[in-house]
Amino acid sequence: MRHRKKLRKLGRTSSHRRATLIALSTALLRHKRIRTTLAKARETRMVVEKIITRAKNAVASETAEKKNVHARRVVARYIKDREVISELFGDIAAKVAGRPGGYTRVVKLGQRFGDGAEVAILELVDFNTGQEPEKESPKAAKAKKPKEAKEGKSAKRKKEPALPLKDEKAY
Repeated sequence: MRHRKKLRKLGRTSSHRRATLIALSTALLRHKRIRTTLAKARETRMVVEKIITRAKNAVASETAEKKNVHARRVVARYIKDREVISELFGDIAAKVAGRPGGYTRVVKLGQRFGDGAEVAILELVDFNTGQEPEKESPKAAKAKKPKEAKEGKSAKRKKEPALPLKDEKAY
C-alpha cells in the first residue's frame, strides 16, 4: 500500500530524483517556462511553490538594514545559481507579493511522438509573456494603405464571359 507516500519516484533513485527536481526548478526560475513531462512538471511545481513562498516571505519581512540571510541560504540548498537566486529574491518575489499561492501553471500539450509520454508546459503565472498582445512598431502604424486606382463603375463590375454565337458550337 502507498499510504502517506505522495511523491512520484519518476523511475530514479532518491539522489537522482532530487538532482532532477533541482535542475528543473532552476531552469523554471531562469526561463519562466519549461517544457517537460507531466509527472515531472507536477513534482517540480511542488518544489518551486515552496521556494517562491520562502523568498516572498523573506522579502516581505525584511527591513532595509537587515537582509534575510537564512532564507537565501535555505533556497541556495536547492538553487545553485547565484544569478537565479538574486532574480528570485528581486524580481519574482516582488511580483508575486500580493498572490497568496499558486505561482505556477501546468498546461498539458498532449503526447510525445517518440515514446507517447504526456508532455506539459510548466510556467510562472505572473510571467506569461506569450499572452500579451504584440505592439506594432511606429513605422508600421504610420504606413499608409495603398490607394486603389479610381475608375468608373464599369471597372468594378465583373466582366461576363462572352456567350458563343449561334453558329459556333460550344464543346
